[in-house]
Amino acid sequence: MTALRVGMIGCGAISGQYLASFDRLASLGSDVTLVAVADLDADRAAAVAADRDGVRALGVEELLAADDVDLVLNLTIPAAHAQIALDAIAAGKAVYGEKPLAATTADAQRVMAAAADAGVRVGCAPDTVLGTGIQTARRAVDDGLIGTPVAATAVMLTPGHERWHPNPDFYYQPGGGPLLDMGPYYVTALVTLLGPVRSVTGRSSRARDERTIGSGAREGETIGVTVDTHVTGVLEHTSGALSTLIMSFDAVATTQTAPIEVHGTAGSLAVPDPNRFDGTTSLFPLGGDGWQELPVSAGYRDSGRGYGIADLAATPDPEEPRAGGALALHVLDVMESLLRSADEGRTITVDTTTERPPAVPLSDLPGQG
Repeated sequence: MTALRVGMIGCGAISGQYLASFDRLASLGSDVTLVAVADLDADRAAAVAADRDGVRALGVEELLAADDVDLVLNLTIPAAHAQIALDAIAAGKAVYGEKPLAATTADAQRVMAAAADAGVRVGCAPDTVLGTGIQTARRAVDDGLIGTPVAATAVMLTPGHERWHPNPDFYYQPGGGPLLDMGPYYVTALVTLLGPVRSVTGRSSRARDERTIGSGAREGETIGVTVDTHVTGVLEHTSGALSTLIMSFDAVATTQTAPIEVHGTAGSLAVPDPNRFDGTTSLFPLGGDGWQELPVSAGYRDSGRGYGIADLAATPDPEEPRAGGALALHVLDVMESLLRSADEGRTITVDTTTERPPAVPLSDLPGQG
């Protein structure tokens, strides 16, 4: 594994999960080290630094210019992802960002082109697909336990984030909606399991034009809805498999106990929640009499957000890391193409593609499997 010194920009709520992963990786002997943090709220960055030995709080520009930062961890809001990534690349830094890679496919392509020109690497969440949940399902597919994959279903239903989120406005404005919010987890898992997507056909709808905030200081306040809140579509993988995707802020519940199911000529898989790193994979083989829980057989054990950075460090250059920019770009393109298909009422060919990421062997630390 290559030693990698990380500077983190953005110290909001999600940063806590990354900090916990840095601690776990260090306890396992990883050479991925957090050395600096920055945030528009200087006090918030100072509080993180004060709690961690060897970490200093800097301004954003100071962090980007710091000689001891090899990789910038970009935990800013989605609208800022592309610009922070471009600034880091211009400074000669590798980049790893929270999903999505950028607010638009066009911006993500700019990031990838700049990284290629500068000779630096790009990684991007979600890295949940590197955990034992999705990777055990991937191992079952690779081992032929379901025969030839034919189809998959991926379902995420919720009546809406305004029921619990005190400031849910973003979810109902351009750039929000159920697909762009939660779709990265599901589409990344589907590409990991079945390979890249070559075309999409989508439809979308909106149950209502207003939502009422259900908690916090703004409880009872009404906000407008300007995006479709139910998106469904079919993804045609280059392998020929067809995935049906349903992402909704308008529905209540589903009897489908597995968020993702993969069906093949010799069996079906129930795949765990792609927003988690672990979970149970079950198999119903052709001719069987029920679901069989599969033992954990692949993936990084007890992993968490940020393991994609360690995987990047353990992946020899110029190989693409498993949670790499090329995959994140393709996933974003798939989602934007699906929304465009729904808007235009026609099948859309996805312009980008990617290699199906290599499987993760069962291990505790990237590079040691």
